[in-house]
Amino acid sequence: MRILVTGGAGFIGSHLCDKLIEQGHDVIALDNFFTGSKENIRHLIDHWNFELVRHDITEPIMLEVDQIYHFACPASPVHYQYNPVKTIKTNVMGTINMLGMAKRVRARMMQASTSEVYGDPQIHPQKEDYWGHVNPIGVRSCYDEGKRVAETLMMDYHRQSKVDIKIIRIFNTYGPRMALNDGRVVSNFIIQALQNKPITIYGDGSQSRSFQYVDDLVEGSMRMMQKDDFIGPVNLGNPNEFTILSLAEQVIEQTGSRSKIVFKELPQDDPTQRQPDISLAREQLNWQPTIELIEGLQKTIPYFERKLQEQ
Repeated sequence: MRILVTGGAGFIGSHLCDKLIEQGHDVIALDNFFTGSKENIRHLIDHWNFELVRHDITEPIMLEVDQIYHFACPASPVHYQYNPVKTIKTNVMGTINMLGMAKRVRARMMQASTSEVYGDPQIHPQKEDYWGHVNPIGVRSCYDEGKRVAETLMMDYHRQSKVDIKIIRIFNTYGPRMALNDGRVVSNFIIQALQNKPITIYGDGSQSRSFQYVDDLVEGSMRMMQKDDFIGPVNLGNPNEFTILSLAEQVIEQTGSRSKIVFKELPQDDPTQRQPDISLAREQLNWQPTIELIEGLQKTIPYFERKLQEQ
């Protein structure tokens, strides 16, 4: 197949490109390099079945493809709050442009949505039928509400124009190729620990997250794309829950760091709990994560060691 991956030079998008090329598909990676990096896909550039297009999806583009994996959007608070208007434009205009293309060429399109659509959840763990608890005017809403609108657009194009769609909701994901300045908790902690700097925890560290390794997410995404008669949304995440404090302790242990833990004030609208209910993914996709936190950290830490040495 000819497959388009928007955000193809990004952290998750580049891993997805690897897998699709491995399977023999023609892959077009589309990226504006706001948070993506050529470094992530340098090893693919000479492949006969890989193309890279520098393009911003807030502008229309005409391509002939069979499938669209729509992953383009800054995903860490540092990046999406840097230019919130651009973030919501990417989510809204970008999704409209991709849906327009999917409609024209009759491609199947997957929206990479997010656990952020649940906001600071009042039910735990979160199932797909939970409507969320989101602040529509907060500092995170360019991303939260942008992704919620993107899901709305997907459903409306499906109902009105019969566009073939899939929606996945991604929970915290980590692994090699995360940007050094990503600002997300796993990369922050690893970088601070490798430099023996104080590890910064916002709040008292009791807030919880579920961390999935990127390979598990890619596998779940591809299974969802191949699944007929199920459009989602479906949660893709690791249901094993960790407190932020226990993550920090695990990173210190894995890196052999001399870092001390320091506590700072919790940012506005930061969710206190986040854990996926993945029973739907198990049932529909026969999918569940296979890589636990310790193994995933062992795969991720050497990448950050190398990146820090290159600086």
